[in-house]
Amino acid sequence: MPAFNIGDIVVRKSYGGDVYFKITDIVKVNCEEDRVILKGLDHRLIADAPPSDLKLPDLEDVNSDKLIYSKRVNKNVKRILSDRRSMGIKDKRGFRDDETFGRSGRILHIDADEEYLNTCIKTYKQLNLEVTPKLIAEASQPEIILDLLNEVKPDILVLTGHDGMLKGQNNYTSLDSYRSSRFFVEAVKVARSYDPSLDDLVIFAGACQSFYEAIIEAGANYASSPHRVLIHALDPVFICEKVAYTGINKVLTIQEAISNTITGIKGIGGLETRGKYRQGFPKSLYS
Repeated sequence: MPAFNIGDIVVRKSYGGDVYFKITDIVKVNCEEDRVILKGLDHRLIADAPPSDLKLPDLEDVNSDKLIYSKRVNKNVKRILSDRRSMGIKDKRGFRDDETFGRSGRILHIDADEEYLNTCIKTYKQLNLEVTPKLIAEASQPEIILDLLNEVKPDILVLTGHDGMLKGQNNYTSLDSYRSSRFFVEAVKVARSYDPSLDDLVIFAGACQSFYEAIIEAGANYASSPHRVLIHALDPVFICEKVAYTGINKVLTIQEAISNTITGIKGIGGLETRGKYRQGFPKSLYS
């Protein structure tokens, strides 16, 4: 068995190597065997496994997998921007071919993973979205959310990070079966005490395999994961974009809201939600 180090990319043999992970920590459990803490490369999943269950994958396979996701994300971004132009939707800077301008919804994105947050920030910029990013661990999100809402006053709130079903747990309707769902539920409840209107404050919450029903019941507009599947790191961004650039007079269907996500209907679900985009007139001469 090879020796593993923090930062190594591995797969779990017991799961057929279905997900690529990065080793984030190695914890001494007893004198016989360590426990390795794992984070999904592209999916918002955290897990742990003994070294005996891990193996190093072929790097060509890892790169090929990342390329597939990268191509799909880039294709999504190009299509979204093209669709906006074809529909005459202005971004926050506006276009210069007429006297109208536009304002999309402001986003507060709270994430427990720095790498994923940085990836999301890059995509928000590509999509011309106004976002305030905050790096906060899942367990601390319920404690800090009220202060951040008062500070930022967003139109759209994202609460995400890592989650997953705990090993040996098969009760899908108990919060005790999940790593982080309890914190997402608590944070959503606090956010809804700040603003109870699902139209005024739009909330996305959850990560891989999260307790979807409990998060929705707590007051989220959108959540993961209806089928307890893995979700892609950028799924929250694509949900935000759809809401932020849909007009305030239109109510998004669930199918429309998730149409640009990587995971789709098995990973993301929610409620009909009104858009946040407002058109303005006239445009300033100095813009």
